[in-house]
Amino acid sequence: MGHVVVFRVRSGGGWRSLEPGGLHVVYVSQHLSTASLEKFVHLPRPIPAAMKLIKFAITFNGVAMERPPISSLPANWRAEPVVVASQQFGEDWYRRGATAVLAIPSAIIPEEENYLFNPAHPDFKKIGLAASEPFTFDPRLAGLIRP
Repeated sequence: MGHVVVFRVRSGGGWRSLEPGGLHVVYVSQHLSTASLEKFVHLPRPIPAAMKLIKFAITFNGVAMERPPISSLPANWRAEPVVVASQQFGEDWYRRGATAVLAIPSAIIPEEENYLFNPAHPDFKKIGLAASEPFTFDPRLAGLIRP
């Protein structure tokens, strides 16, 4: 199944690893709209005019993923800034190394999923990426933010 995402690599930012220097993960969203919102809420204000984003279609190709129930997430997993318990949850998954993909609910829209990919996992290379395409936010969104 294909998933359209805004693709970004995290090393200590966003997911905010507790590990000095960060843990390298790829952070994507199930839908382009979710990815857009995830990116939008973390943009500097005002939104940079020259910002360039890329979208990809993702195929999992049978790669196993861990999908914990919401009840197993830390009580305040939607908090901003991210709390240590949420950071620890992601790092525990990464260190276990059982799967290349962790499917977690979006803090913005919990009914939709975000995915953390572990590039160090042997199954990571099975995940397919379609050709990239440029992505820009609709200029009307900038009007929602006062500089």
